[in-house]
Amino acid sequence: MMDYIKPRPEFFGMPFTADSFNDMPFTYLGSTGCRVSRVGLGTWKNGYPETGDGARLNKKEAFKIFDRAVELGVTFWDTANRYNASSGNSERVIGEWLKANPDQRRNIVLATKMFGLMDGKTPNHCRLGRINVLEATYACMERLRVDHIDLLYFHNYDPVTPVEESLQAVTDLMSRDLVRYFAVSNYDLDRLKPYEAAAKKGYPRACAVQNAFNILDGERGPAIAAPGVLDYCAKNGISHIAHGPLGQGMLTSRYLDPGKVGKGDRLFDEKAVDKKLTPENRTKLQGLAELAGEWDMEVSQLTLAYTLTIPGMGPVIPGASTLQQLESNAKVGSIELSDEQIKRVKKALG
Repeated sequence: MMDYIKPRPEFFGMPFTADSFNDMPFTYLGSTGCRVSRVGLGTWKNGYPETGDGARLNKKEAFKIFDRAVELGVTFWDTANRYNASSGNSERVIGEWLKANPDQRRNIVLATKMFGLMDGKTPNHCRLGRINVLEATYACMERLRVDHIDLLYFHNYDPVTPVEESLQAVTDLMSRDLVRYFAVSNYDLDRLKPYEAAAKKGYPRACAVQNAFNILDGERGPAIAAPGVLDYCAKNGISHIAHGPLGQGMLTSRYLDPGKVGKGDRLFDEKAVDKKLTPENRTKLQGLAELAGEWDMEVSQLTLAYTLTIPGMGPVIPGASTLQQLESNAKVGSIELSDEQIKRVKKALG
């Protein structure tokens, strides 16, 4: 007798297609058919602080964030193998959560990155040679406890290894369904050009570029200044995914009164408050705060909502160290700024 599975009541009457999940609107990843939550989750500071890895959230705290993220439809999760002092611990915490919640794996679009020394110390354990692309990916999957990675990033540019060699390794991973989509991070226009040329020859095309960006600093990041990449993405159907969209916390209400900033605030801990919170930026931040108050938003919500309106911009992936931050960020997914609001934000930013 053939076994069968009884239909689950929650699936009765399910629509044929969906454009959201748990009330979170989704957006396309570049020109692909992959759709991701408009607001994702950066997991840079999830780990095991007790080990000295520099993480801000421990496993217990991270699990609460992950549980709530799924409830809110925040299902595009971003990590990297070297996060937290090259420990791999951000990936490990996600992996432990996925092991505890195996039924949620198919709901999560999981992105990770590889490039630097991580799982070995020889010259073959870094950069984008075939050995490292393959072995680093296998190691990422082991820490994440998954049988595939949805989005694999090259975390930096390798000026020596032939682009075709790096991309052939990705091709081979894709052919085995170990990687489903490909992207790059910390690439300027000159670094993108050889990858676009290789894509025309049939190699995997980057569907996203993750570079530093926030509405005060623009495309000037600590790792690389990449002016013009956002415009390039807009013209070529690539998602620009901003890391640090809240300016390391500067684009929040916490920095409206610098005197109240203290230990636990990232810019304070990194001794960068005076450098980042210039008189010009304070004026802009105050202007944003006035608009946010008028429109019943938080400064961070207005920042993220405006970022999502910029041509070429893909989803935003802010981190969250508390449930309150996560819930605040998630609300941005449903905010649609009017043309007049966008105009006024532009004016406030000068």
